[in-house]
Amino acid sequence: MDNRPIADRLDSFATLLELAEANPYTVRAYRRAAETIRAAALPVADLVKTGRVRQLRGIGPGIEARLRELVETGEIAELAELERDLAPELIGLGRYLGLTAKRSIELARALGVRTAEEFRAAAAAGRLQTVPGVGPKLEARLLEALASAGAQAPRPRQGLLLNRARELVGGVAAALDGEVAGDVRRWRDSCEHLAVVCAADEPEPLVARFANLPQIVGMIEQDERRAVGVTVDGLPIELTVAVPGRFGTELVRATGAPAYVTGLEPLPDAPDEPAVYARLKVPWCPPELREQPFDGEPPELVELGHIRGDLHCHTTWSDGRASVEEMGRAALERGYEYPAICDHTPAVGAVKGLTPDDVRRQAEEIAAANHALKPFRILRGIECDILPDGRLDLPDDVLAELDWVQASVHGGQRMPRREMTARVEAALLNPHVSCLSHPKGRYINRRPENALDLERVFELARQQGVAVEVNGLPDRLDLSGEHVREALAAGVELVCSTDAHSPRGLANMNFSVATARRGWATPATVLNTRPLEAILARRGNRA
Repeated sequence: MDNRPIADRLDSFATLLELAEANPYTVRAYRRAAETIRAAALPVADLVKTGRVRQLRGIGPGIEARLRELVETGEIAELAELERDLAPELIGLGRYLGLTAKRSIELARALGVRTAEEFRAAAAAGRLQTVPGVGPKLEARLLEALASAGAQAPRPRQGLLLNRARELVGGVAAALDGEVAGDVRRWRDSCEHLAVVCAADEPEPLVARFANLPQIVGMIEQDERRAVGVTVDGLPIELTVAVPGRFGTELVRATGAPAYVTGLEPLPDAPDEPAVYARLKVPWCPPELREQPFDGEPPELVELGHIRGDLHCHTTWSDGRASVEEMGRAALERGYEYPAICDHTPAVGAVKGLTPDDVRRQAEEIAAANHALKPFRILRGIECDILPDGRLDLPDDVLAELDWVQASVHGGQRMPRREMTARVEAALLNPHVSCLSHPKGRYINRRPENALDLERVFELARQQGVAVEVNGLPDRLDLSGEHVREALAAGVELVCSTDAHSPRGLANMNFSVATARRGWATPATVLNTRPLEAILARRGNRA
């Protein structure tokens, strides 16, 4: 059994434990274990068989026992029992229709049904009216939602964070030997259209495999070459099975936003995407740019391989989970020339921040790590809070000692536009600031963007030689692709960084780079595509 299906089963177990109102710590432990297994370099099944699986972080005796059961028998008995008791197919359908998991279970038990097909039949027969608490309005809403459940490219009620969407849809695509499509392939920050495209002369076996995947608990639409399955969280995933000679055609159609695809129609039949574009006599277009139609040839976009260093990393000096040397070694293993250690300052409030004395004591640890890793270079940096009046949270003499200074707003994200803009502008005038971190302060699906006037800030950043960050944390992705394009139009340089709080967090660089690509960023516009000497020289010129 490969790592991905093992991780998928643990994810399913965690979800059903949560629905069964198990201890939240247990639920989180299984989800973390699934993440660890999905990212593991070695076959976890082999580690289980040789008794070494607890060497993986977060795998204790309880999870080890479940893994051994799964590897040896192919299933987890308690998971199968939960699936029988909770009817996850109906929970998934209910969540897709806008019901809570609890309400879905209540409806299923009241109606005496266990499958989506039985639920549809009961609703069509008017039996929803017999369920306590279901009035005419709720019945009408559910019937309308059921009637539209087979619509083209169904959407969840809230977009899925990009990292979760890539894990989910990537797992489905890998299991079916297909390709990820939809919003995930375009690296949208919040994914609604979750899609996979496969090629086969005979579609029935693939559709059957899709329906039986652990991620899919029920089917809400199915015909010969198209099916829509739903997860236990109510997320619809669309499968298209193209004839091999039309695989490229269907992949283009399933990847692009509707406006982009409409601009290309009618699409010619082609076995792959390059052939589609060749037959249309238009240049190849990277998936990240397939939002709106445009004329001309796209530029050479920045790629992950262009990045030479990560300029925003945290350690145990603030809220990170690894030491300076551990973060340095992890960056070195990724082939970087440099990372910048940028821990928080005290005004961040929610976590420990570095005082001036702390900054100078941390310098000793950075020096020791550099000695151990030489000629590799770890940069002395800081993520310095911008106070409400625009002052920075550390004195200038301390900032002047550093190689890299990130300026960030954390508290007070609801400030009015004028005050927020003045606050950030004051910080950009400080000659020691290298880069403005996560400028719009958003948390996707949780906190909206702040009111910062980016047009004014970008103009001042250009004048002062301050870069702006494309933060790679999946729940931030700030700047967004749209704002990246505005920054580039204003002549501002970008920094692609991860805001990593652990060695594993360095992997978020792919999200930062993809977001920059969505804004048409090229290697020349991203500062950390340049060698260490250029970074240090720029710092000297700025100060």
